[in-house]
Amino acid sequence: MKRKQRPAERASKIRKRARRLGQYRRHEVTDEQWDFLEPLIPRHAAKTGRKPKDPRVMLNGCLWILRTGAPWRDLPERFGKWQTVYDYYSTWRDGGVYGRILEALHIRLDRDGQIDWDLWCIDGSSVRAARAAAGASKKVSKATKMSQKTTHWAARAADSQASSTWLLTAPAFP
Repeated sequence: MKRKQRPAERASKIRKRARRLGQYRRHEVTDEQWDFLEPLIPRHAAKTGRKPKDPRVMLNGCLWILRTGAPWRDLPERFGKWQTVYDYYSTWRDGGVYGRILEALHIRLDRDGQIDWDLWCIDGSSVRAARAAAGASKKVSKATKMSQKTTHWAARAADSQASSTWLLTAPAFP
């Protein structure tokens, strides 16, 4: 009777085969990247007496989630249980591991002359959700005060017709 392979064993075999063929899965770190990242990731001490999970597999699981935007429960089995990968993710997040990785990457890229500090930035855009997305009523209550005076002033300052957009931006003007 054949013994069922554990996800970490399966992932290890897949990595070995991929290395042999010179291929890597789409959302997984390469050997060169892992050599750079491994010293930055702390060893996880299991509290239950079990051996800790392979940090590379856990990192690959975290990266898979971050790159695909999928829910944690949709994590492929090759990374192990989604709860375990999430525990590693949150522990590393709270411990500042991702900040240390970003700092080390900055240092390396700066040393190699591959980063332009005048252009480097992180996308800080956001998407505004409707009130109803947070559970509020979809209708505006009659108790909500709207100042027509402010609306017309904002429209005049922008040299355009009054619209609902000006109701949102009017308080920003002094």
